[in-house]
Amino acid sequence: MACERWTEKLDAYVDGELPADEARALDEHLRGCAACAAEALRKVQQKRAIQAAGQRFKPDPAFRARIQKSIAAPRPTVWNRRWVLVFVTATAAVLLIASAFLLTRQHDRRNEQQLISELVDQHVAVLASANPVDVVSTDRHTVKPWFAGKIPFTFNLPELQGSPFVLVGGRVSYLSQSPGADLIFRVRQHQISLFIFQDQGLREAGMNEPVRTALSFEVRTWRHNGLRYFVIGDASPQDLDKLSELIKAAG
Repeated sequence: MACERWTEKLDAYVDGELPADEARALDEHLRGCAACAAEALRKVQQKRAIQAAGQRFKPDPAFRARIQKSIAAPRPTVWNRRWVLVFVTATAAVLLIASAFLLTRQHDRRNEQQLISELVDQHVAVLASANPVDVVSTDRHTVKPWFAGKIPFTFNLPELQGSPFVLVGGRVSYLSQSPGADLIFRVRQHQISLFIFQDQGLREAGMNEPVRTALSFEVRTWRHNGLRYFVIGDASPQDLDKLSELIKAAG
């Protein structure tokens, strides 16, 4: 019965329409209920599929209207016709270049959104798992060597003494068929995932700004020395920024 009360609110939660106090309460419930977390993930994936279907590129109807208006204008002289033709051709070329640029930007954003969506799905799966990590240790000198031979790169982990963060452990993760590291950290009652992959193996994407996803997860990402880092969690933005700075300093 308790779960029924929460599942009725999942649609509003995913759409960001729940009041702040109810959203926080549902956040707490999802961290402890695998069934509700899985149902929330299903609704998010369904919403993403609908959004993707509605984001197909549509040519700007204003361009056709401008061309029709030019054709309907009073007939110019032979000399002016040449300039009109040059102008129309140049305008069409500029619009074509602008459209190509916008399409490229949209493609990059879709790639980035897909990368983030896949990693958020993995983070949610870890939250719902009874065994979230394969190597369990708070010692970075134990966790880092465990990845040797399992992934094709190495990385550094930060010294967390004196910080509010605790290293829980790690496991091997995959993104775009490329193996990488998934490190789990805890800050108070919140769990944060650090994903590290070789940048070369990922689809091209260029997001550098902080992001907040549909399930209220904060995301930070950056590139360094050929690696791509993703920090994902439902902790406060300040906590994710602080952990990101520690990781960057260690890298």
